[in-house]
Amino acid sequence: MSPIILLLLGFVLLFFGGELLVRGSVSLALTMKISTLVVGMTVVSFATSAPELFVSLRAVFEGSSNIALGNAIGSNIANIALVLGVTAIIFRVKISKQTLSLNYPIMFCASFILGVVLYLFNGIPVNVGFLFVILLILFVWLLIANSRKEHLEAATNVSGILEEASNDSLLKSILLLISGVFLLKYGADFLVDSTKILAQSFGVSDRIVAVTVVAIGTSIPELATSIIAALKKEENLAVGNLIGSNIFNILAVLGITAFFKEINMDDAAIFSSDYCWMMVITFLVGLLIYIFSKQYISRKEGLFLILIYLLYMYTTLA
Repeated sequence: MSPIILLLLGFVLLFFGGELLVRGSVSLALTMKISTLVVGMTVVSFATSAPELFVSLRAVFEGSSNIALGNAIGSNIANIALVLGVTAIIFRVKISKQTLSLNYPIMFCASFILGVVLYLFNGIPVNVGFLFVILLILFVWLLIANSRKEHLEAATNVSGILEEASNDSLLKSILLLISGVFLLKYGADFLVDSTKILAQSFGVSDRIVAVTVVAIGTSIPELATSIIAALKKEENLAVGNLIGSNIFNILAVLGITAFFKEINMDDAAIFSSDYCWMMVITFLVGLLIYIFSKQYISRKEGLFLILIYLLYMYTTLA
């Protein structure tokens, strides 16, 4: 089978597998009488990071740490530059108080800690993966506590999902969950295999394919959610989803992956180039939301973010 067809098939399976996993996990949680707030803040947030997690796990166990790290870091770059930029062009995006006071600072800290770990250990050891999971649990607890305190809705687009999932039977919930995991498993297999083949065919490292093609592909759910949120004028949702996704990519995707098997940084460019770009873009977004934008990201600023992403892509592929 052609590696391009294999790649596209991997994306399709990851997309539908993620959708089924979200629906199944939410309906199962509701069946178990877990509150909708907890479902929104934990179950949905974790499930929407499942494509990146499955890809990273498969990559690490196949000995392709470049794909695991490149996918997570590249997805974070795509989320806060490409996806946020496109969303802002469609509709001026409002920054919520929770994003300013909690989500962005935690994203910045998590990103910084990742850099320190990569620099000191040239990868992510198992014990650091365990630490990331502990930090993830702490973040989720803070998120839920803060939302209850301020009477905010969950920072994910779960209203429609909750309404549909609330009518699912226990058997249907389990079948959806199993089907989602099944599709995600094979989607990750196809994606990792095709990435290796494409890298060899074009004479580039698998890291380059991971931070470009694979990262954009696994960010499609975030792009779709943010565009829908912008069209519905659900301003707070668009940024909250993206920043939350970046936190989960670091603490959940890389943390859980490293917990099972140490992630080695085989290509130094992951740190010297990709990680540095991620931090620069993260810092620029911080300047926009705290200083220049007055709690909004305008269309011009959205275009600026897209141009930054295109510059990143150019320097990576050049």
